[in-house]
Amino acid sequence: MPRLDVKLETLAHTEAFGNRLGKLLFPGAIVALIGPLGAGKTQLVRAIAEGLDIPDPRVVSSPTFVLIQEYDAPLPIYHFDIYRLHSEAEFAELGAHEYFDGDGVCLIEWADRVPSLLPAERLEARLTIVGETARRLELTAVGERYRALLCELERSAGR
Repeated sequence: MPRLDVKLETLAHTEAFGNRLGKLLFPGAIVALIGPLGAGKTQLVRAIAEGLDIPDPRVVSSPTFVLIQEYDAPLPIYHFDIYRLHSEAEFAELGAHEYFDGDGVCLIEWADRVPSLLPAERLEARLTIVGETARRLELTAVGERYRALLCELERSAGR
């Protein structure tokens, strides 16, 4: 599977990259975010939402206690945080597949907790803490549309 490794040295780098990624997402896109507590998953989601032209990215917060946040933007944004769920069955009971089959963008924090329920095609975004503010982002494309997205991200990185 095609991969792209990105060094995010500061929060500003995370914001710029997430914004660029958000601008490339499409109706029905799935981004599976993986990483430990404090890795910056929610920060990346906020930056992606900004790239998707959400009117006020400050409203994006971790949906840990509500599990799903919906945000109005030109492409609806569905932000899942499944940290508190105990099983894949609990995630299925949320009706996640209905969101996956819709025209919005699904951003799923802690996606590694529900691997068998994720769509066959998706963008996996694995964040690793490498310093106080530095992160390593490993993007893996699963499916042709996501391969094309990675190619476009690589092309736009040189701009």
